[in-house]
Order: sequence, then C-alpha cells, then structure tokens
Amino acid sequence: MNAPFKSVSAGARDPFTAYVCDDLTLDVVRTVCDDMGWPQEKAFKGGLRNAVQSLSVSASPQILLVDLSESGDPISDINGLAEVCEPGTVVIAMGQVNDVRLYRDLMLSGLQDYLLKPVSPDALRDAVTHAQMILNAPKHDDGAKEHPHLSTAVIGTRGGVGASTIATSIAWLLSERMGHLTGLLDLDVHFGTGALALDLEPGRGLTDAIDNPSRIDGLFIERATIKANDKLSILSAEAAISSPIMTDGSAFFQLQEEFRAAFENTVIDLPRNMLIAYPHLLHDVNVAVIVCELTLASARDAIRLLAWLRANAPSCQTIVVANKAQAGGIEISRKDFESSIERKIDLVIPLDSKATAQAAKLGKPLVDSVRSSKVASGIVALTDMIKSTGVPEEEATETKAASSKKSMMAGFKSLLAKK
Repeated sequence: MNAPFKSVSAGARDPFTAYVCDDLTLDVVRTVCDDMGWPQEKAFKGGLRNAVQSLSVSASPQILLVDLSESGDPISDINGLAEVCEPGTVVIAMGQVNDVRLYRDLMLSGLQDYLLKPVSPDALRDAVTHAQMILNAPKHDDGAKEHPHLSTAVIGTRGGVGASTIATSIAWLLSERMGHLTGLLDLDVHFGTGALALDLEPGRGLTDAIDNPSRIDGLFIERATIKANDKLSILSAEAAISSPIMTDGSAFFQLQEEFRAAFENTVIDLPRNMLIAYPHLLHDVNVAVIVCELTLASARDAIRLLAWLRANAPSCQTIVVANKAQAGGIEISRKDFESSIERKIDLVIPLDSKATAQAAKLGKPLVDSVRSSKVASGIVALTDMIKSTGVPEEEATETKAASSKKSMMAGFKSLLAKK
C-alpha cells in the first residue's frame, strides 16, 4: 500500500463501507457483508463520487470499497477521495476497465486492490480478507530500514549470453556476502533457471501470481517464494511449453511492488522479449545490466536495447557487461564493439567453461562454487558496481534518443563492412 492510504491504527471506526453503482454488485457486496459479520446497511448505492461526498462529513471506515464504473477520470477522482479519506483506511476499487496502465496508476495512488467487474463473492471475500490482514499486520518502523530499496534488472542481448547465470550470482552475493534481504524474480516463465541453478524446485509461485494477480500481497510472497538461504528468496516457474502467458502484466507490476516492500534488493532476470509486451517492468528499476558477447548479433541487439532504455526508462542506470570473453577467436574486437554501441563496456567477464560446468554440477552459483576464478571476481566487481551506482543522486543527463539511435546503427553498419 502507498500513501495516502497507508495503514495506521484503525481505531474504533466502522470495519467496512462500500459504494457501488449497480444492483447486481450491491447484492454481491451484501452477501460478503453477511459472511464477514458486517452490517449490510454499510453497502450503499452510488459510486466513487458518493463516497467522496459522504466521507467529507463522516469518519472513514477501516476498509473502503469504491466502484469506479461511473467515473470519467478515475485517477483524478481517487485523488479527490484521498483528500477526505483518513489515514489508516485500506481502499479497494472495482471497475469495468481492464487496462494495465490504469491498474498501475491506481496502485501508485495508494489503492490496495482493483477488482474487475462483474466481481464474484469469492473474489471480493479474498480482497477484503487480505485487507484485514494488512490492517492487523505488525507495523514496521520506517526509520529502521538502513538501505533504500535497490532494484536491478539483468537483460541478455541474446539467448545463451549468460544473463541468468549472472542474475542468480548477483542475488546470491547481495544476500550471502552483503547480508541484505534479497528477492530474485525470474520472469522467464517457461525456461527460467534461477531455481535450477541453486538446485531448487521452482514451484508454482510465479504462475499462480499470473493467474491470480488479486491475491498478490506480502503473505503471498512469503508463501510462494522458495528460500535459497536465510536472506535470499526466489520466485520462479517452469510452466508447460504448451501454456502461453495470458496476462495484461498487472501481476508483474504487483509482484515488483510487493518485492519492494519485502526485500532490500530485487534482482529481476528479465527476458528481452518481456520488454516488448510489458514495458512498465522497468519503470521503478534502478539499474539495468545489459549482458552481451563480443559478436555481431549481440552488438546489433545491444544498440536496440540501449536505445529502448533511453526512450522508456531514462532514469534507469545502465551497465554493459561483455560476458564469456575469450583471448582469441572473437567475432568483434572490444574497440569496435564499443564504437558500434557508442559507449564503453563497463566490465568484461572471461569465459570459463570448466568453472561453469562445476557450478552446474554442484547446484551452486558460480561465485560460490569457484570463488577464486576470474569469472567469480568479475561478478563480484559487477555487484559492487551495482551497489555503488544503483541508488544515485539523480543525474539530469539529456538523452538524444532518435539521433543517437541513428548514429549507432550507422556504426553497426560499419562493422558489417569489416566482416
């Protein structure tokens, strides 16, 4: 939950009040009121604007349900509700618009949940039960958090460049070596290796979240993640290849919100194709690690990813890593690669097939199984780099997305000419 509806002491206020727009929904709400032991009289006909009018002259309930169906500007109306709603109220909204951007904006406005109409008694009952759990949860001292939350996305330019291996190792280092509560979110729903690399069963946590985004809360994260060590929790999946992802992306946004609340660090193993379908995934990410190889195809895709990041996530700090580097037999020199992408490679990690194979056999991250290797040293250096740049003072560096992309592609074509 976000301000202004952040929960504090609920006091002796009414446990629940609802304002809905139609008779069918009103019947559902009253059924749930009976189940929960609440008076039906607290379920009113009338939507969000009626709620604003009533709450401007009366005390706010502990849990407030509002219907956005008749609202022409839901975000503006929700902000109006915030002005009359007392702190400590958990707000649940419902409406007919199924749009991930609306969902995201509503969550940022402070709502606990958004239910799509027509709503079933079971779905509403689950939502208000979660709201009760939030009200009854122990309150944390905001000043107790020593570290601001750090979110890192690891994106490979191509399949097989080692992005997942690096993501798992970063998460392990942040938790085991630095002692920070860390969540690894493996968004490769069908082929993720985050759990496999640590000799763990992935479970159904991620697929359950995608299927039931309204159930995602702190308790869900606690139950759905698997523990790699005392400080590292993993949420992943191994969905059947015959089961495509059917989601508008709201589950991913909600997962990031809950990870931010539960952990000091989030590491996201982010397949590049996910950026196309769900560009909001990088909205609150502090650092994007672009993992590439010194090849022509990787250079082309690094150019495209860097341009996408400048256009869609300008506040995100970017680190470029050349992985699996070999002394000889490379397709493109480091100098030509950097000239093509028009920026320096921040870190080069050498190829060590023997160390990688040993880590896989042991079911341990590379940085743990072969600590003295150059590969491990490179990933340690990368993790330190993430920590030092991840929560920076805002850099007001203007980007030249269109012209830069044009010049970068020209540089790429010059590489083709050298082939």
